[in-house]
Amino acid sequence: MTVQGMPPPPPRGWTGWLMALLLAALVVASFITLDLKWAEFATPGALRSMAEFLGGFAPPELGTPFLLKTATGALETLAMSAVGTLLAVAAGLVLAIPGAGRLGMPLRGAVRVVLNVLRSIPELVWAYMLLIAAGLGPFAGTLALAAHTAGVLGRLFADALENAPLHAEHSLRTNGTPVLAAFLYATLPQTLPQMLSYTLYRWENNIRAAAVLGVVGAGGLGQMLKYHLSLFQMQPAATVILAMLALVALVDAASAATRRWLTK
Repeated sequence: MTVQGMPPPPPRGWTGWLMALLLAALVVASFITLDLKWAEFATPGALRSMAEFLGGFAPPELGTPFLLKTATGALETLAMSAVGTLLAVAAGLVLAIPGAGRLGMPLRGAVRVVLNVLRSIPELVWAYMLLIAAGLGPFAGTLALAAHTAGVLGRLFADALENAPLHAEHSLRTNGTPVLAAFLYATLPQTLPQMLSYTLYRWENNIRAAAVLGVVGAGGLGQMLKYHLSLFQMQPAATVILAMLALVALVDAASAATRRWLTK
C-alpha cells in the first residue's frame, strides 16, 4: 500500500497529554520536596570514608570452614525461595480460577480483594508477622515469600485466564465435555507457558527477597550477613555478599535456559 493510500492516523486525545504533564509535575515535585545533597558525596571526607569502608571488605574470608558454612546458608536461601514459590504457585492457581470470574462475578471481586491484600504487604512485613507466630528460622521466611508471591502470581494467573481465547473450550462444552475437563484441556494449556514464565520470574525475585528476609532472622545468607555486619566483621560479610551474587547469577542463568527450552 502506498503512503497516499494509507488511512490518516487517529486523532490524539487530550488525556494522554494531561497524564504526561501530571507525571512530569510529579517528578519535579519529588525532586523539590526531597532534601537531596548530591555535593556531599564528592567531599574529600565522604570519599575517604567510603574508601576505608570498602577496603575493610578485602580480602574475603576464604577459610574452608567458613566457606562450608556459607554454602549451607546459600542452600537454605535457595530452598526458601523454591519452596515459597511452589507454595505460591499452588495458592495462586487456586485463587486465579475464581479471580478470573470462572465461578461468578461476586466471587471474582472478593478474590481480587484477597489477592490485593496479599501482594500489597511486602515480604519483609509478612516475615515480621510470621516470625512472631512461627519463631526464628527459614520456616517463617518461606511462608512470608509464599504469602506475598501468591498475591502476585494469583493476579497474573487470573489475568492470563481472563484474556485467553475461549473458542476451544466453548467448542468442547458444546459437544458434551464437562466444564472442568474443557478448562483443563482447552484453556489451561493456552495459558500455561505464560504462567511458567511468570513463575520463573518470581522465583528469581524470591532469591533476592529470601536473602533480605534473613536480615530479620528468617535464616539463610541474609541472617549470616546481618550477624557479621553487626560485629563489623567485614571480610566474612564480603564472602556472604559474593555468595549472594553467585546464587542470583546461577538462578538467573537457569531461569533463562528454562525459558529458552520452553519456547522451542
